[in-house]
Amino acid sequence: MLLNILLLAGLSAARMACGQAASPAASALATAEEKHLRNVRQLTFGGSNAEAYFSADGKRLIFQSTRGDLQCDQIFTMNVDGTDQKMVSTGKGRTTCSYIFPHGDKILYSSTHLADAACPPRPDYSKGYVWAVYPGFDIFTAKLDGSELKQLTTTPGYDAEATISEDGKKIVFTSLRHGDLDIYSMDSNGKHVKQLTHELGYDGGPFFSADRKWIIYRAYHPKTEQEIAEYKELLKQNLIRPTTLEIWIMKADGSGKRQLTNLNAASFAPSFYPDGKRIIFATNMGSTGGMGNFELYAINVDGTGLERITFSEGFDGFPMFSPDGKQLVWISHRNGKEQRETNAFIADWVP
Repeated sequence: MLLNILLLAGLSAARMACGQAASPAASALATAEEKHLRNVRQLTFGGSNAEAYFSADGKRLIFQSTRGDLQCDQIFTMNVDGTDQKMVSTGKGRTTCSYIFPHGDKILYSSTHLADAACPPRPDYSKGYVWAVYPGFDIFTAKLDGSELKQLTTTPGYDAEATISEDGKKIVFTSLRHGDLDIYSMDSNGKHVKQLTHELGYDGGPFFSADRKWIIYRAYHPKTEQEIAEYKELLKQNLIRPTTLEIWIMKADGSGKRQLTNLNAASFAPSFYPDGKRIIFATNMGSTGGMGNFELYAINVDGTGLERITFSEGFDGFPMFSPDGKQLVWISHRNGKEQRETNAFIADWVP
């Protein structure tokens, strides 16, 4: 999410024109091993696209993109067939983590535009592979067309990675407001903020289950003195090192926390199957050389039944099912014309 996880695969924003192009045959967009994916369609063509998420009626997608003259991500919407792509954020600052409210009349996203209209500087990679946790990020709502922008968070420091419960009443997000990266919930108007995680380390990328009873998220909790010291030192500089993230689950009130994966890898972007019994996520498990290759995997909510979903060289991430469970949308390197190009894809889901 904000922590522009596309950078996990070395995906800095490619600034290039992003016009619609003829999509290749669906058979050319999936590998033979991808048995759960049928009739794969490419929705964006060129640039750096990420985090495409369904509206509650399954007809629209909202996503972030760096394209054309944009210097960093802005928020766009489109139909599920890739048509009618339009920018709905301000065009200023950097944006991330967008979502459409269940009734389809409003959008949610995070932006740094109030802190600075320019794109914030990229993180200092002389410190190794790190993410920037920009303190200028705050969470906003707006109408579906981007008008009537309203600020929900005003506390100093990073506020981002927000998603909405299926009934539209609760928002869950990540914040640095109390000195560590923890998950919080709040009402859809920004009121009644409650801290849900308290463990030292990064807790982020939260998603509600459809029944609103559970939250899935990614986490890194340093254990050794050296890990703790490094984490705290980087956080003072608004940075984190995301090389080891595991998938966790907790009840919506923050109780009952359980670690679901133990892959010793960079696992992120978890979301629920519509029935709530399984989780789909991205990981570079087993990759070698840098951050390596990312694929989609699925796992049961009790941590059993790990299954690989994608088998495509490069990056596959940010998966989300349509509300009826019949389609999957995700971001992939596949069919890219440029080295760092990432696009949104949609496929019919084969159970």
